[in-house]
Order: sequence, then structure tokens, then C-alpha cells
Amino acid sequence: MVKLILSEPYFNDAVEARNYLEKVRWPHGTICPHCGYCKNIYKLTGGKTRAGLYKCGDCRKQFTVTVGTLFERSRIPLHKLLLAIYLISVSEKYISSSHLHRMLGITYKTAWFLSHKIKEAIKDPNFLNQYDDDNKTGHGDEDY
Repeated sequence: MVKLILSEPYFNDAVEARNYLEKVRWPHGTICPHCGYCKNIYKLTGGKTRAGLYKCGDCRKQFTVTVGTLFERSRIPLHKLLLAIYLISVSEKYISSSHLHRMLGITYKTAWFLSHKIKEAIKDPNFLNQYDDDNKTGHGDEDY
């Protein structure tokens, strides 16, 4: 039986998307994006604390999983951002901003900006090197 990937919880819930992003970005434990240390980091909890907020005990700065990524300072919920990246990366042809705005339930202007931001991030060699095993192989499709 085939399970549809769009039914994954991280595409439908912001909390699950944050948990998924933390597992992908920090597979061996949380690392501070400001100073790079991973020893003295703790999660901030409380009624007025936003979800997924961490604090580094070494540099004393607060951060979330989105700091230093494509998702930083975005007001769009994380699950919609992950879904947009998935839809843009798997489409055989160009996915239009109007189609993206209808599918995600965001404004056209936001969808246009988001699609350009994702495409620019994919073009960046540092983005590809993060996911490439030996940093020598290229990725292409039938359009090239």
C-alpha cells in the first residue's frame, strides 16, 4: 500500500513541521547557529515563550530551528513553507505563483515572493552542498 507524502503530519501541522525540521537540521543534537556550540543549550518553556525557542548557555543568545535558514523571519507557518518547497521541487514543469497561492491559502504576492526565494536558495551552491554526499555529483532532470 502506497502512503501519500502529502498526508505526512509535517505538511499539515506547524508543530510537527518544527519537530521535523529540528530532526533534519540537528540529527545529532541541537547546535547554536550563533556560536556553533552544542554543549550548554536548553529549551525555553513557559506560558509566554514561543514554541521551539532555545537558549545557548555559552553565547547567551536565543534561537529557533529557523535561524540562518530560508525560513528565518517568515510569518508563513512552517508546514506551508515545507509544502511549498516540496511542490516546487517535485513539479516537472514550472509551478505558477497563482497555483501555489491557491494550494497553500496565502496571498498571490506572498506566493510569488516565496517561490522566487525557494528557487534562489536551490540555485545557491551552498544549499546543494548541504545535501550532496560527496559534493561532486550534480542533480538534474529531463528538462536540462
